[in-house]
This record gives sequence, C-alpha cells and structure tokens, in this order.
Amino acid sequence: MFPEAFPGPLGVSLIGTAWKESARWALETLDIRNFSSDKRGFLDDTPAGGGPGQVLKADVIAQALDSIELNDRPLVYMSARGRPLTQAKVKEWATRPGLIVLCGRFEGVDQRVLDSRGFEEISVGDAVLAGGEAAAMVTIEAVVRLIPGVLGAQASLDNESFEDGLLEQPQFTRPRTFEGLDIPEVLLNGDHKKAAKWRQEQREATTKERRPDLWAAYLSKSQLKGK
Repeated sequence: MFPEAFPGPLGVSLIGTAWKESARWALETLDIRNFSSDKRGFLDDTPAGGGPGQVLKADVIAQALDSIELNDRPLVYMSARGRPLTQAKVKEWATRPGLIVLCGRFEGVDQRVLDSRGFEEISVGDAVLAGGEAAAMVTIEAVVRLIPGVLGAQASLDNESFEDGLLEQPQFTRPRTFEGLDIPEVLLNGDHKKAAKWRQEQREATTKERRPDLWAAYLSKSQLKGK
C-alpha cells in the first residue's frame, strides 16, 4: 500500500551502494492500489463474521501477484503470527533468484489468497507493527547482505550471531580506556589462540544468558556431534 516507504534503510551504506552502483541486487515495488476494482482505490473490506478493523481483499492481492513473473521466487507475507525469521531461512533465500514480499495492513490479508498462492508467513519478532513495510525491509536486508560482494570480506559474515547457533561476542576498539573501562587484556596481548578461546567463551556465556532456547539447541547439537 505504501511503495514510497522504500528503499528506506535499504538505500544507504554498503547495501545501498551494492544496489545503486554495482547492481548486485535489485529492488522493485508494486503498488497494490493499482489493482483495486473500486474507483476510490479501496483494497479492503470488513472481516467476515464481524470484528474490528479491515482485511485486505484476496482478489486485489491475487491480481497484483498475477501481474508479475514469479521466476521461482519464494512468496513471503510479513505477519505477526508467522514463523520466526531465522538466519537459516535467510541463508536459504539468499541462494534463490529473489523474494516476493507482501506487506499487509489493518487486520491482515484474506487467508484464501495466502493459501491458494502458497505464501509463507514470516514474523520478525513477537510484536505487532502497523504494517509489513518495516518487517519487509528487515527481511530483505538480512538476505541481501549475504549476496557475495555486497558487504565485501566473507570473513565478516562467518563469525556472527546465529551462524553456528551462538550469539556474537562483545566487540571493542580504540581507545584502550573509555570512562574507566578497559578493553579485555586477552584481546591486546597478541596471543590469537587465547583471544579465540575468549571469544568462544563469551559467545557461549552470552547465548546461555540471553537466549536459553538457542543454548539448549546448541548443546543438543554439540552432543550429537560428540556421539
């Protein structure tokens, strides 16, 4: 409904450069208002069976979708009730020829078009937004940054949160002392093995504290590998 919301943050920094200057990825928006049969451009109607709010109509969404070539691109609907967006899912999508992302509004989209066209419902967090535009940008950015050449060095992607089931360790840079707080000595003494061990320990401790669900899955996976 609001194509003017894009590119937003997708148009800045390295990701924006990879789009505008090196064309490593592309972004196209489609205004679904153009597919309304109502002369006022209405896209929605009241919920069947009663209830508050409005629902985006199945026929309008279907006509918009039929106007573009799918080309084996996954159909993604941003929805608070969807499955959580994960790094594993993002990595899978990054190998595909692109994404088609539907941004909902109001109470959502008529379920029939989601079912008939095979949309996958995805949530970016346990919170409700006014619409799907911001969630779509999060999803697109997560995928685009994995495209080779977008962020530069591959090493910058290999040791990040979720890549191996753990969260990332704390990061530091100069100055050595800031408001009485020092960079951990283990990162300054030149012993790369000890620094790597410290980073791993910090990743494990952070994951255990902040994401018990990820920690449990990590332990289970580690135990299976040990068998």
